[in-house]
Amino acid sequence: MSTPHLRAWWSSRQGLSGGRKFASPADVLEAAGWVRTVGGANPYLALHARGGFSRETVDAALAAGEIHELPSARGCTYLIPRSEYALALTVSQGFAESAAIATAKKYLGVTDSELDTLMANVVDALGAGPLDPRELRTALGDTVRNLGAEGKKRGQTTTLPLALGRLQSFGEIRRIPTDGRLDQERYRYARWDSSPLSSARLDRDAAFVELARRFFDWIGPAAPAHFQWFSGLGVGATKKTLAELDLVPIELGSPLLIHRSDLAAVQQFRSDGGPDYAFVGSMDGLIHLRRDLAATIDPVDRDRPVLGDKTITCAGGLSDLPSHGIFDRGRLVGLWEFDPDEAQIEWHSFTDPDPAFNSCLEEARAFVARDLGDARSFSLDSPTGRQPRLRALRQLCTEN
Repeated sequence: MSTPHLRAWWSSRQGLSGGRKFASPADVLEAAGWVRTVGGANPYLALHARGGFSRETVDAALAAGEIHELPSARGCTYLIPRSEYALALTVSQGFAESAAIATAKKYLGVTDSELDTLMANVVDALGAGPLDPRELRTALGDTVRNLGAEGKKRGQTTTLPLALGRLQSFGEIRRIPTDGRLDQERYRYARWDSSPLSSARLDRDAAFVELARRFFDWIGPAAPAHFQWFSGLGVGATKKTLAELDLVPIELGSPLLIHRSDLAAVQQFRSDGGPDYAFVGSMDGLIHLRRDLAATIDPVDRDRPVLGDKTITCAGGLSDLPSHGIFDRGRLVGLWEFDPDEAQIEWHSFTDPDPAFNSCLEEARAFVARDLGDARSFSLDSPTGRQPRLRALRQLCTEN
């Protein structure tokens, strides 16, 4: 099965090409997968590219509890649909929050008793309503301990984040964006009195089997190593988990697996052959779920110059997107950034822009300018820090 065929299938399955329609932001997340959140524009870009949803529509779904930013796979935060809150919280446990607590106990003298007391006090303090971290520290007083120079060296200044992280993974509290937006990292914390885990305690092994089932729905065919990365499981646990599913290779000898029920569909799949562009974020699910950027880069594009971490490199040398991506039926065809001072997109295309490209470019520009104001890759991304990438894109576009 050819790589272009698979790229087009992945893009269609993800709702980025082929005219797939989604009724709501939650519908996108259920069908195309959880969307990574790091305080940037990625959630809005992902939902707009797949459903044309405005920021207002996404924010309304967030406020109504139809979608939520939660700790989930590998303990990382993703945007999750309501139907999968319990699953996300269950598979989040034992990763980021547990590693941080283990470090604090080993090197900083934090005890289980101290942490249990602080967690109980946090829940009590939130009884009167949501609080931001500063308000919480004031309400909790001496039960929050400063971890001193040694803690600072290890990235842990007080015990409060340890308690907040565990309480979130256990579904006892949730964090709410202070201004209702997903493209920043300022939060208040609230008690989750109707926690999805209160009536839906999932067996951990069964939860990972269900996660794998969804993963191969979202982005199959995929290799076991792709799911291992996404889930955070070890090699043995991954093998055991996938053995519970009816997965088959897409062809003899291939490491890529797919649900047996989807095999005929991927074999018979045909794209319409015309360009179908998508301007998406640097952590879009098309590439992030499998973390296999190389599969989206055509052999003729591998030596094309792009701006890597800090210097010009070749596209084939990238492991992650250094800027937001432009795709055509699953093939990476360019990179883009937004310049808020000019309200314009700076871009570099590997192919000659056609009318369909120009139309998609203008639609993406208008959306970011009108709804978002900027398109940060992550919370600390800024127009000032983005200047080298903007200059490089202008240069590459001119030279192309």
